Amino acid sequence: MKKTQPKNRLIGDMPKIGIRPAIDGRLQGVRESLEDQTMNMAKNVAAFLSENLRHANGLPVECVIADSCIGGVAESAQTAAKFAREGVGVSLTVTPAWCYGSETMDMDPLIPKAVWGFNGTERPGAVYLAAVLAAHSQKGLPAFGIYGKEVQDSDDTSIPEDVQEKLLRFARAGLAIATMRGKSYLSMGGVSMGIGGSIVNYELFEEYFGMRVEAIDMSEFIRRINEEIYDPVEFEKALKWVKDNFKEGQDVNPAELQRSREDKDKDWEISVKMALIARDLMVGNPRLDELGFGEEAMGRNAIAAGFQGQRQWTDFMPNGDFMEAMLSTSFDWNGIRQAYIVATENDALNGICMLFGHLMTGSAQIFSDVRTYWSADSIERVTGYRPESLAKDGVLHLINSGPSALDGTGEQEIDGKPAIKPWWDITPQDVENCIENVEWCTSAVEYFRGGGWSTDFLSRGEMPITMSRLNLVKGLGPVLQLAEGYIVNLPEEVHDKLDSRTNPTWPTTWFAPRTTETGVFRDPYSVMNAWGANHGAFSYGHIGADLITLASMLRIPVYMHNVPEEKIFRPSTWNAFGTANLESADFRACETFGPIYK
Repeated sequence: MKKTQPKNRLIGDMPKIGIRPAIDGRLQGVRESLEDQTMNMAKNVAAFLSENLRHANGLPVECVIADSCIGGVAESAQTAAKFAREGVGVSLTVTPAWCYGSETMDMDPLIPKAVWGFNGTERPGAVYLAAVLAAHSQKGLPAFGIYGKEVQDSDDTSIPEDVQEKLLRFARAGLAIATMRGKSYLSMGGVSMGIGGSIVNYELFEEYFGMRVEAIDMSEFIRRINEEIYDPVEFEKALKWVKDNFKEGQDVNPAELQRSREDKDKDWEISVKMALIARDLMVGNPRLDELGFGEEAMGRNAIAAGFQGQRQWTDFMPNGDFMEAMLSTSFDWNGIRQAYIVATENDALNGICMLFGHLMTGSAQIFSDVRTYWSADSIERVTGYRPESLAKDGVLHLINSGPSALDGTGEQEIDGKPAIKPWWDITPQDVENCIENVEWCTSAVEYFRGGGWSTDFLSRGEMPITMSRLNLVKGLGPVLQLAEGYIVNLPEEVHDKLDSRTNPTWPTTWFAPRTTETGVFRDPYSVMNAWGANHGAFSYGHIGADLITLASMLRIPVYMHNVPEEKIFRPSTWNAFGTANLESADFRACETFGPIYK
């Protein structure tokens, strides 16, 4: 199993981080004494960010430093021109000293921006930070303020840990926003079974994410299958790889409804073709041009997609479970590679959360139904077992009708513990472990009359995860909710009893949100009761603080989270909307500033 080289499979260059060293512009003594210190501060930050960040596609993050320190409007304009040429998508101003705020600030309204004011007593970097943030607020250009807790000496070139944390949080979120801009969400089909999230809202993508929505009818899959608009060599390779590596699981259908071996083999063939076609629709495929399909070879420049499936497709064709599972996984017949973002049932609101998590972690994202809250009492009543430890207050049953990424098994490991790795860290042994712990079960024909295959696995416990969901409310707009917590282990016989009450052929994750003393996180039931939709996406790790920062950049309020207050990092302007209740202030600030691209 080879590892593919990092590459940008979408149109457009990867966004860069622009570093702006701001300086006191007074010559004849003041500026000259600060030139080296200020420029070295910029170089130090650029090196730190480049060493600690990657794009989700695995490519290194590049930093662009202004040609000179910025002491006034002329140098601000020169820097802006350079940043435009270089493709800068995120702006960071750094300084150890006082500077002229409105003359040196970044005025681009579309680029996320932050300012680090060095906390030293020799020069008033903190004074500039406060002044320029006030100018940002007054001009309606929210910026993040970074100010270290401890005073540093003027010759101290280190970056304090608290500053490092904020720099990385800002940069991860800013790069995610810049990467989404100009890309597409590909809606493959329409609304699935009346699910609100699959009523794709074009204005949401255009105004909040700077993206376009591309839409095709699912009949395009039929056309490409019938006219063989896919790479036949890759199809044979993929089908052989699937047959050589994947295990078929149980067929839970009544004997009289079970599909024949011939039908099941045909389902495999169509399922593999669907995966190839969906990928080609998203990002194109130069092989199609060689085969005489020039238009189809170009793709839709889709950074994310969704497939309607039910019911107009699944009532007569194999379901999309294999397609969604394999594209969303960090490997396939071509090797270890960046996961694609493909939402089940064309739930675009869940798909965008998958995209958020992927862009900030580089790992596969798991799409789930938020199916059932099992209290400790209910578990004990049904199984005779009373859960303990993380599951003592009950668990949420996250399950999906087949397409969860195989990374969700937790069979990859970091420091000997279950994990979902960034794709570039995955090893062939990780791949083997994931495949070994997945069965592919014939679809339940009561749901999928056209057949197909569903993944069946159990996520390993003790993994930290963050589940999120974007909801769209008429009159309010988009709002984000998230829950940090842990996947938990239940005894095998307990899992089997609980799982069989729903569908034992689908992947299961037992999730225990981290609880607090008050509010909707006082217990897992309250989390389930307050969840805004039937779906959720989860990402490995506790990335809630990163999601909150990202949401503030997008002007999307977060109405439900369990992130510690000291981790919350939003633009400094948010303080003006109230400091006693951060959730309410977030709503007011987002309403005031509105979406970036409107």
